[in-house]
Amino acid sequence: MIPTRFTETSVGDMFVVRNAGNLIPHSQHFGDEMTSCEPAGLELSCIINDIRHVIVCGHSDCKAMNLLYKLKSEKESNIEQRRISPLKSWLCTHGQTSLEKFLQMDGDFDKPMLFTAETPHRKFVAYIDPENKFCIEDKLSQVDVTTLGILEEPLKVIFV
Repeated sequence: MIPTRFTETSVGDMFVVRNAGNLIPHSQHFGDEMTSCEPAGLELSCIINDIRHVIVCGHSDCKAMNLLYKLKSEKESNIEQRRISPLKSWLCTHGQTSLEKFLQMDGDFDKPMLFTAETPHRKFVAYIDPENKFCIEDKLSQVDVTTLGILEEPLKVIFV
């Protein structure tokens, strides 16, 4: 995906951070001086540059989300597997919240999901593929996009 193409913006009009699965690591994973580019990018854009809108893009057949779905199996996500695969380690650490939320749905995508941001007073509702058009891994990708947790307004998930 080329974000500037579908937003009709030029280079420099927006700040883009990319990673496997477009995951936004939860702040609980960053203690002391340990960090990564995602929260640093959010701080640079939202705090320093006063950007008001965060867009998290997902796409169909995302290989990282396909692998995250497989990591629900203990055999695929055990410590030995995470040690030999940086991708599995990354997804187990930063995709766990999305995977747990997804598995709580137990296949019932007709009802809305309630999400809570980092502060419990901020809650929002999202529907995950209510028309049942996407495969199971793409539904997981939609849940992943909504677990960002820093949103202050109701969310509409658009999945292309």
